[in-house]
Amino acid sequence: MTALTLPARRDEDASLPPVSWRQMAWVTWRQHRMMLAGVAVVLGALAVTLVIAGLRLHHAFAAAIACRPVTSLACNNLVSTFNGTNGFLANGYVLQAVPALIGAFAGAPVLARELETGTFRYAWTQGFGRWRWTLAKLVPLAVTVAVAAGALSLLSAWYYQPYFAADNLNLSLASTPSLDSGTFGIRGIAFAAWTLAAFAIGALAGMLIRRVVPAIAATLAVYVGLGAATVLYLRPHYLTPVLTRNVFLPPASASYVSQWWTKGGRRQSPFAMTRIYDQLVPGVSSKAQKVHEFYQVVPRYLTQHGYTEWTRYQPGSRFWPFQWIEGGWLIVLSALLIAATVWLVRRRAA
Repeated sequence: MTALTLPARRDEDASLPPVSWRQMAWVTWRQHRMMLAGVAVVLGALAVTLVIAGLRLHHAFAAAIACRPVTSLACNNLVSTFNGTNGFLANGYVLQAVPALIGAFAGAPVLARELETGTFRYAWTQGFGRWRWTLAKLVPLAVTVAVAAGALSLLSAWYYQPYFAADNLNLSLASTPSLDSGTFGIRGIAFAAWTLAAFAIGALAGMLIRRVVPAIAATLAVYVGLGAATVLYLRPHYLTPVLTRNVFLPPASASYVSQWWTKGGRRQSPFAMTRIYDQLVPGVSSKAQKVHEFYQVVPRYLTQHGYTEWTRYQPGSRFWPFQWIEGGWLIVLSALLIAATVWLVRRRAA
């Protein structure tokens, strides 16, 4: 019987004096320094990309808004240049993958690798103890990746600033609402909170499954499911949406929750409204000279015929309240997941 197959004794039966937290932190660093280096390389590469692309984007934005007269061909070309700059980053989906990848490839293997190979038994015979071993691994690593993600979120907020500023300008510039689902989670405290949650999900998956590859897959699946549920069901209702009637152009920074038509107090189905639009568009399209005018003329024409348009939306001014709400519940969720992982280690890992 070797140290790797010897059943681990319970903490209270250990004969060795407990290892100090400082020594345990050093062991955690030695064991996971390659993982941390990998995270640093990925985040560093993204940071350099954001700086290089951001400088181009800010320069294109400044040139577009400073050009006069705005209707000239030269100004239109500058606007087109801004709209076509760094399109692969504009929607935010590239950065949205970062927390999921950190959770899967940094969080899931932390416990799963040692549980899979059996080396955890050796650690428990060296004065670490189960719960101290788990905390010494999870807490420093979780804080490190969350802080690193928070630093990257500051850079991403700077990068996307021209898109948000374009919301307030009467130009054909590519713009992004403050609560846009593609960029909301990669700015403010939400990005660090999502990264922390992904790491905690990975750690719990590694404890439950005890195999690295299946734990990685489970982490990605759970994270994607949680993100989709947040965007579709939770975030739109953090605060009561604003309800408007026959306001055809809500604030550009608004995030729509729902929109519908009524007539005589009865809600009209989307199918019925599509048929009505098809009938009315040929008769009113000639009244609109531009696309944005067209989408005002048609609703006004409908209201003149007894229809009422209702819109529920979240104002862009709620960005920071939403950030604190989302960041808060994600941090609480992460703490609960880590606590559950520690409890499971004490109860089930032997």
